[in-house]
Parts: sequence; C-alpha cells; structure tokens
Amino acid sequence: MSLKADYPLGVLLDVAGLARSTFFYHQPRIQAPDPKEKLKAAVTEIFETNHGRYGHRRVHTELVKQGWTVAKKTVLKLMQALGLACKVRRRKRYNSYRGEQGAVAPNVLNREFEADAPNQKWVTDVTEFSVGDRKLYLSPVMDLFDRQIISYSLGLSPNLALTNDSLREALTCLQPGQQPLVHSDQGFQYRHASWRTLIEGAGGVQSMSRKGNCYDNAVMENFFGHLKEELFHRVRFLNTDALAAAIEEYIHWYNTKRISTKLKGLSPVQYRAQALAA
Repeated sequence: MSLKADYPLGVLLDVAGLARSTFFYHQPRIQAPDPKEKLKAAVTEIFETNHGRYGHRRVHTELVKQGWTVAKKTVLKLMQALGLACKVRRRKRYNSYRGEQGAVAPNVLNREFEADAPNQKWVTDVTEFSVGDRKLYLSPVMDLFDRQIISYSLGLSPNLALTNDSLREALTCLQPGQQPLVHSDQGFQYRHASWRTLIEGAGGVQSMSRKGNCYDNAVMENFFGHLKEELFHRVRFLNTDALAAAIEEYIHWYNTKRISTKLKGLSPVQYRAQALAA
C-alpha cells in the first residue's frame, strides 16, 4: 500500500485489474490477526525442539498430546506454509531372497520383531561413518520390546572389543531369570567364540540373519537409517570426536523424546515406563 502515497487508488486498482469492492472487502482481512497464529507457533516449537526431524504425522501426535484438535492435513499445510520440511527417507525396494542359514547359529528370530516384555529379544549390528579420511563405528543393542537402545559402543575400528563391550553393557540390564534372544548378522564379530561365550554365560540364545539378507535384521537397519538421515547427513562434522558426541546426544533423544507410531505415540522410555506401571 506504499504506492498509494504516489498514485491515486483508482489508477492502482486499474493496473492490478482489481475491483474497488474486492479491494475494500479484503483490506480488513489482511489487517486482521491470523486466527492460526498460536497453532503455527505450537507447530514451529515442536518441529524445532525435535531438531527438524519430525514430519507432519509426528508433529500432529505431539499437538494432540498438548490438547489441540486439528487434522493431520491441516498440520501438513501449515508446515508447508511455514517452510518446515522434514527429510523423508527413501524406501528401499523389497528383496524376497532369504539367503542361507548361518553356520554358527540359525535365524531363530525369523523376523518376529515384537516382544511381550523387556529383555526377551535383542538385535544388534555395526554401522560405519566417514569423517574426512577417518572412520567411526557404532555398535548398538536394541530391545525389541520398546525399540530402545539399551547399550552402545563407539570406536575407530569394528573389532571384537567394539561389539563385545556393547553386549556386556546390555547384559547388565538383565533381571534374574531373563535370558534374551540376541540377534545379529553373520559378521565375524558375532561368529567369534567371545561373543558366543557372553551370550551363553547369560543363558541367552544366539540368532543370526541369513547370509546377504538385511531384512532379517530390519529393525536395526531402520534405526541406522533414521540416525543417518536425521543426524549424519544433515551436519558436516569436523572430526570423529564431534560426531561421537552428536551420536550420543541423538541416542539419548531417540530413547527419551522421539515418539513412535508403533509405541502409541510415545518414546521408547515413555512406553516402557507406562507398560511396567500398568
């Protein structure tokens, strides 16, 4: 409207091709307060608090928890209008090849990724990160009851110490009588006698994915995908120490804050606390 000081309103309306009645109809609407201002602020706060890692479905879940009554499509439109874009992971194509059974242990888990109680079924794997000319390796252990990372180790080599340390830490979580099924791929660390000895010493059962079949350990692969998409691919890390600190922060957030639709809109820690209190 700054042009009104230099040109008559009639001339401006003719140039814009706008009727005088239409102009006066919309003028008070433009000046009126935004009725969705508070909702937009709530959406933005949820998105930023969770480091830009939430799409509209998770933002909607958090809004409902806060007492908002709003449709998912409305949240999606608001996020688009506000420029709040969450990177969506590209789905991998399904491969039905199931592979060969491991020589050390069969695939006891058999893609049954649900558990009725804590410490019934654990899955583990190792993933690699490149920072410049150096590598960082992560070995987490996940409890399939609530998808919580109950232990993990970080190191500059994917050696036996890396995997054994994470398993030893996980074993300290066991209560009397708990004997978990421990599932992994056929990596050399999991075929080693030291790994088998740790499981046997706890009365657990070893399970291994079939050769060349990542879908037998799909839940852990899914965690690695989220970690890399929501953290590693978004930031340029100067060294492995900075990355290690960021991974530690991410795992804490993943366990305590990141909500999951499979856990009724709760984080792993919240889900476990609610289940054990019931």
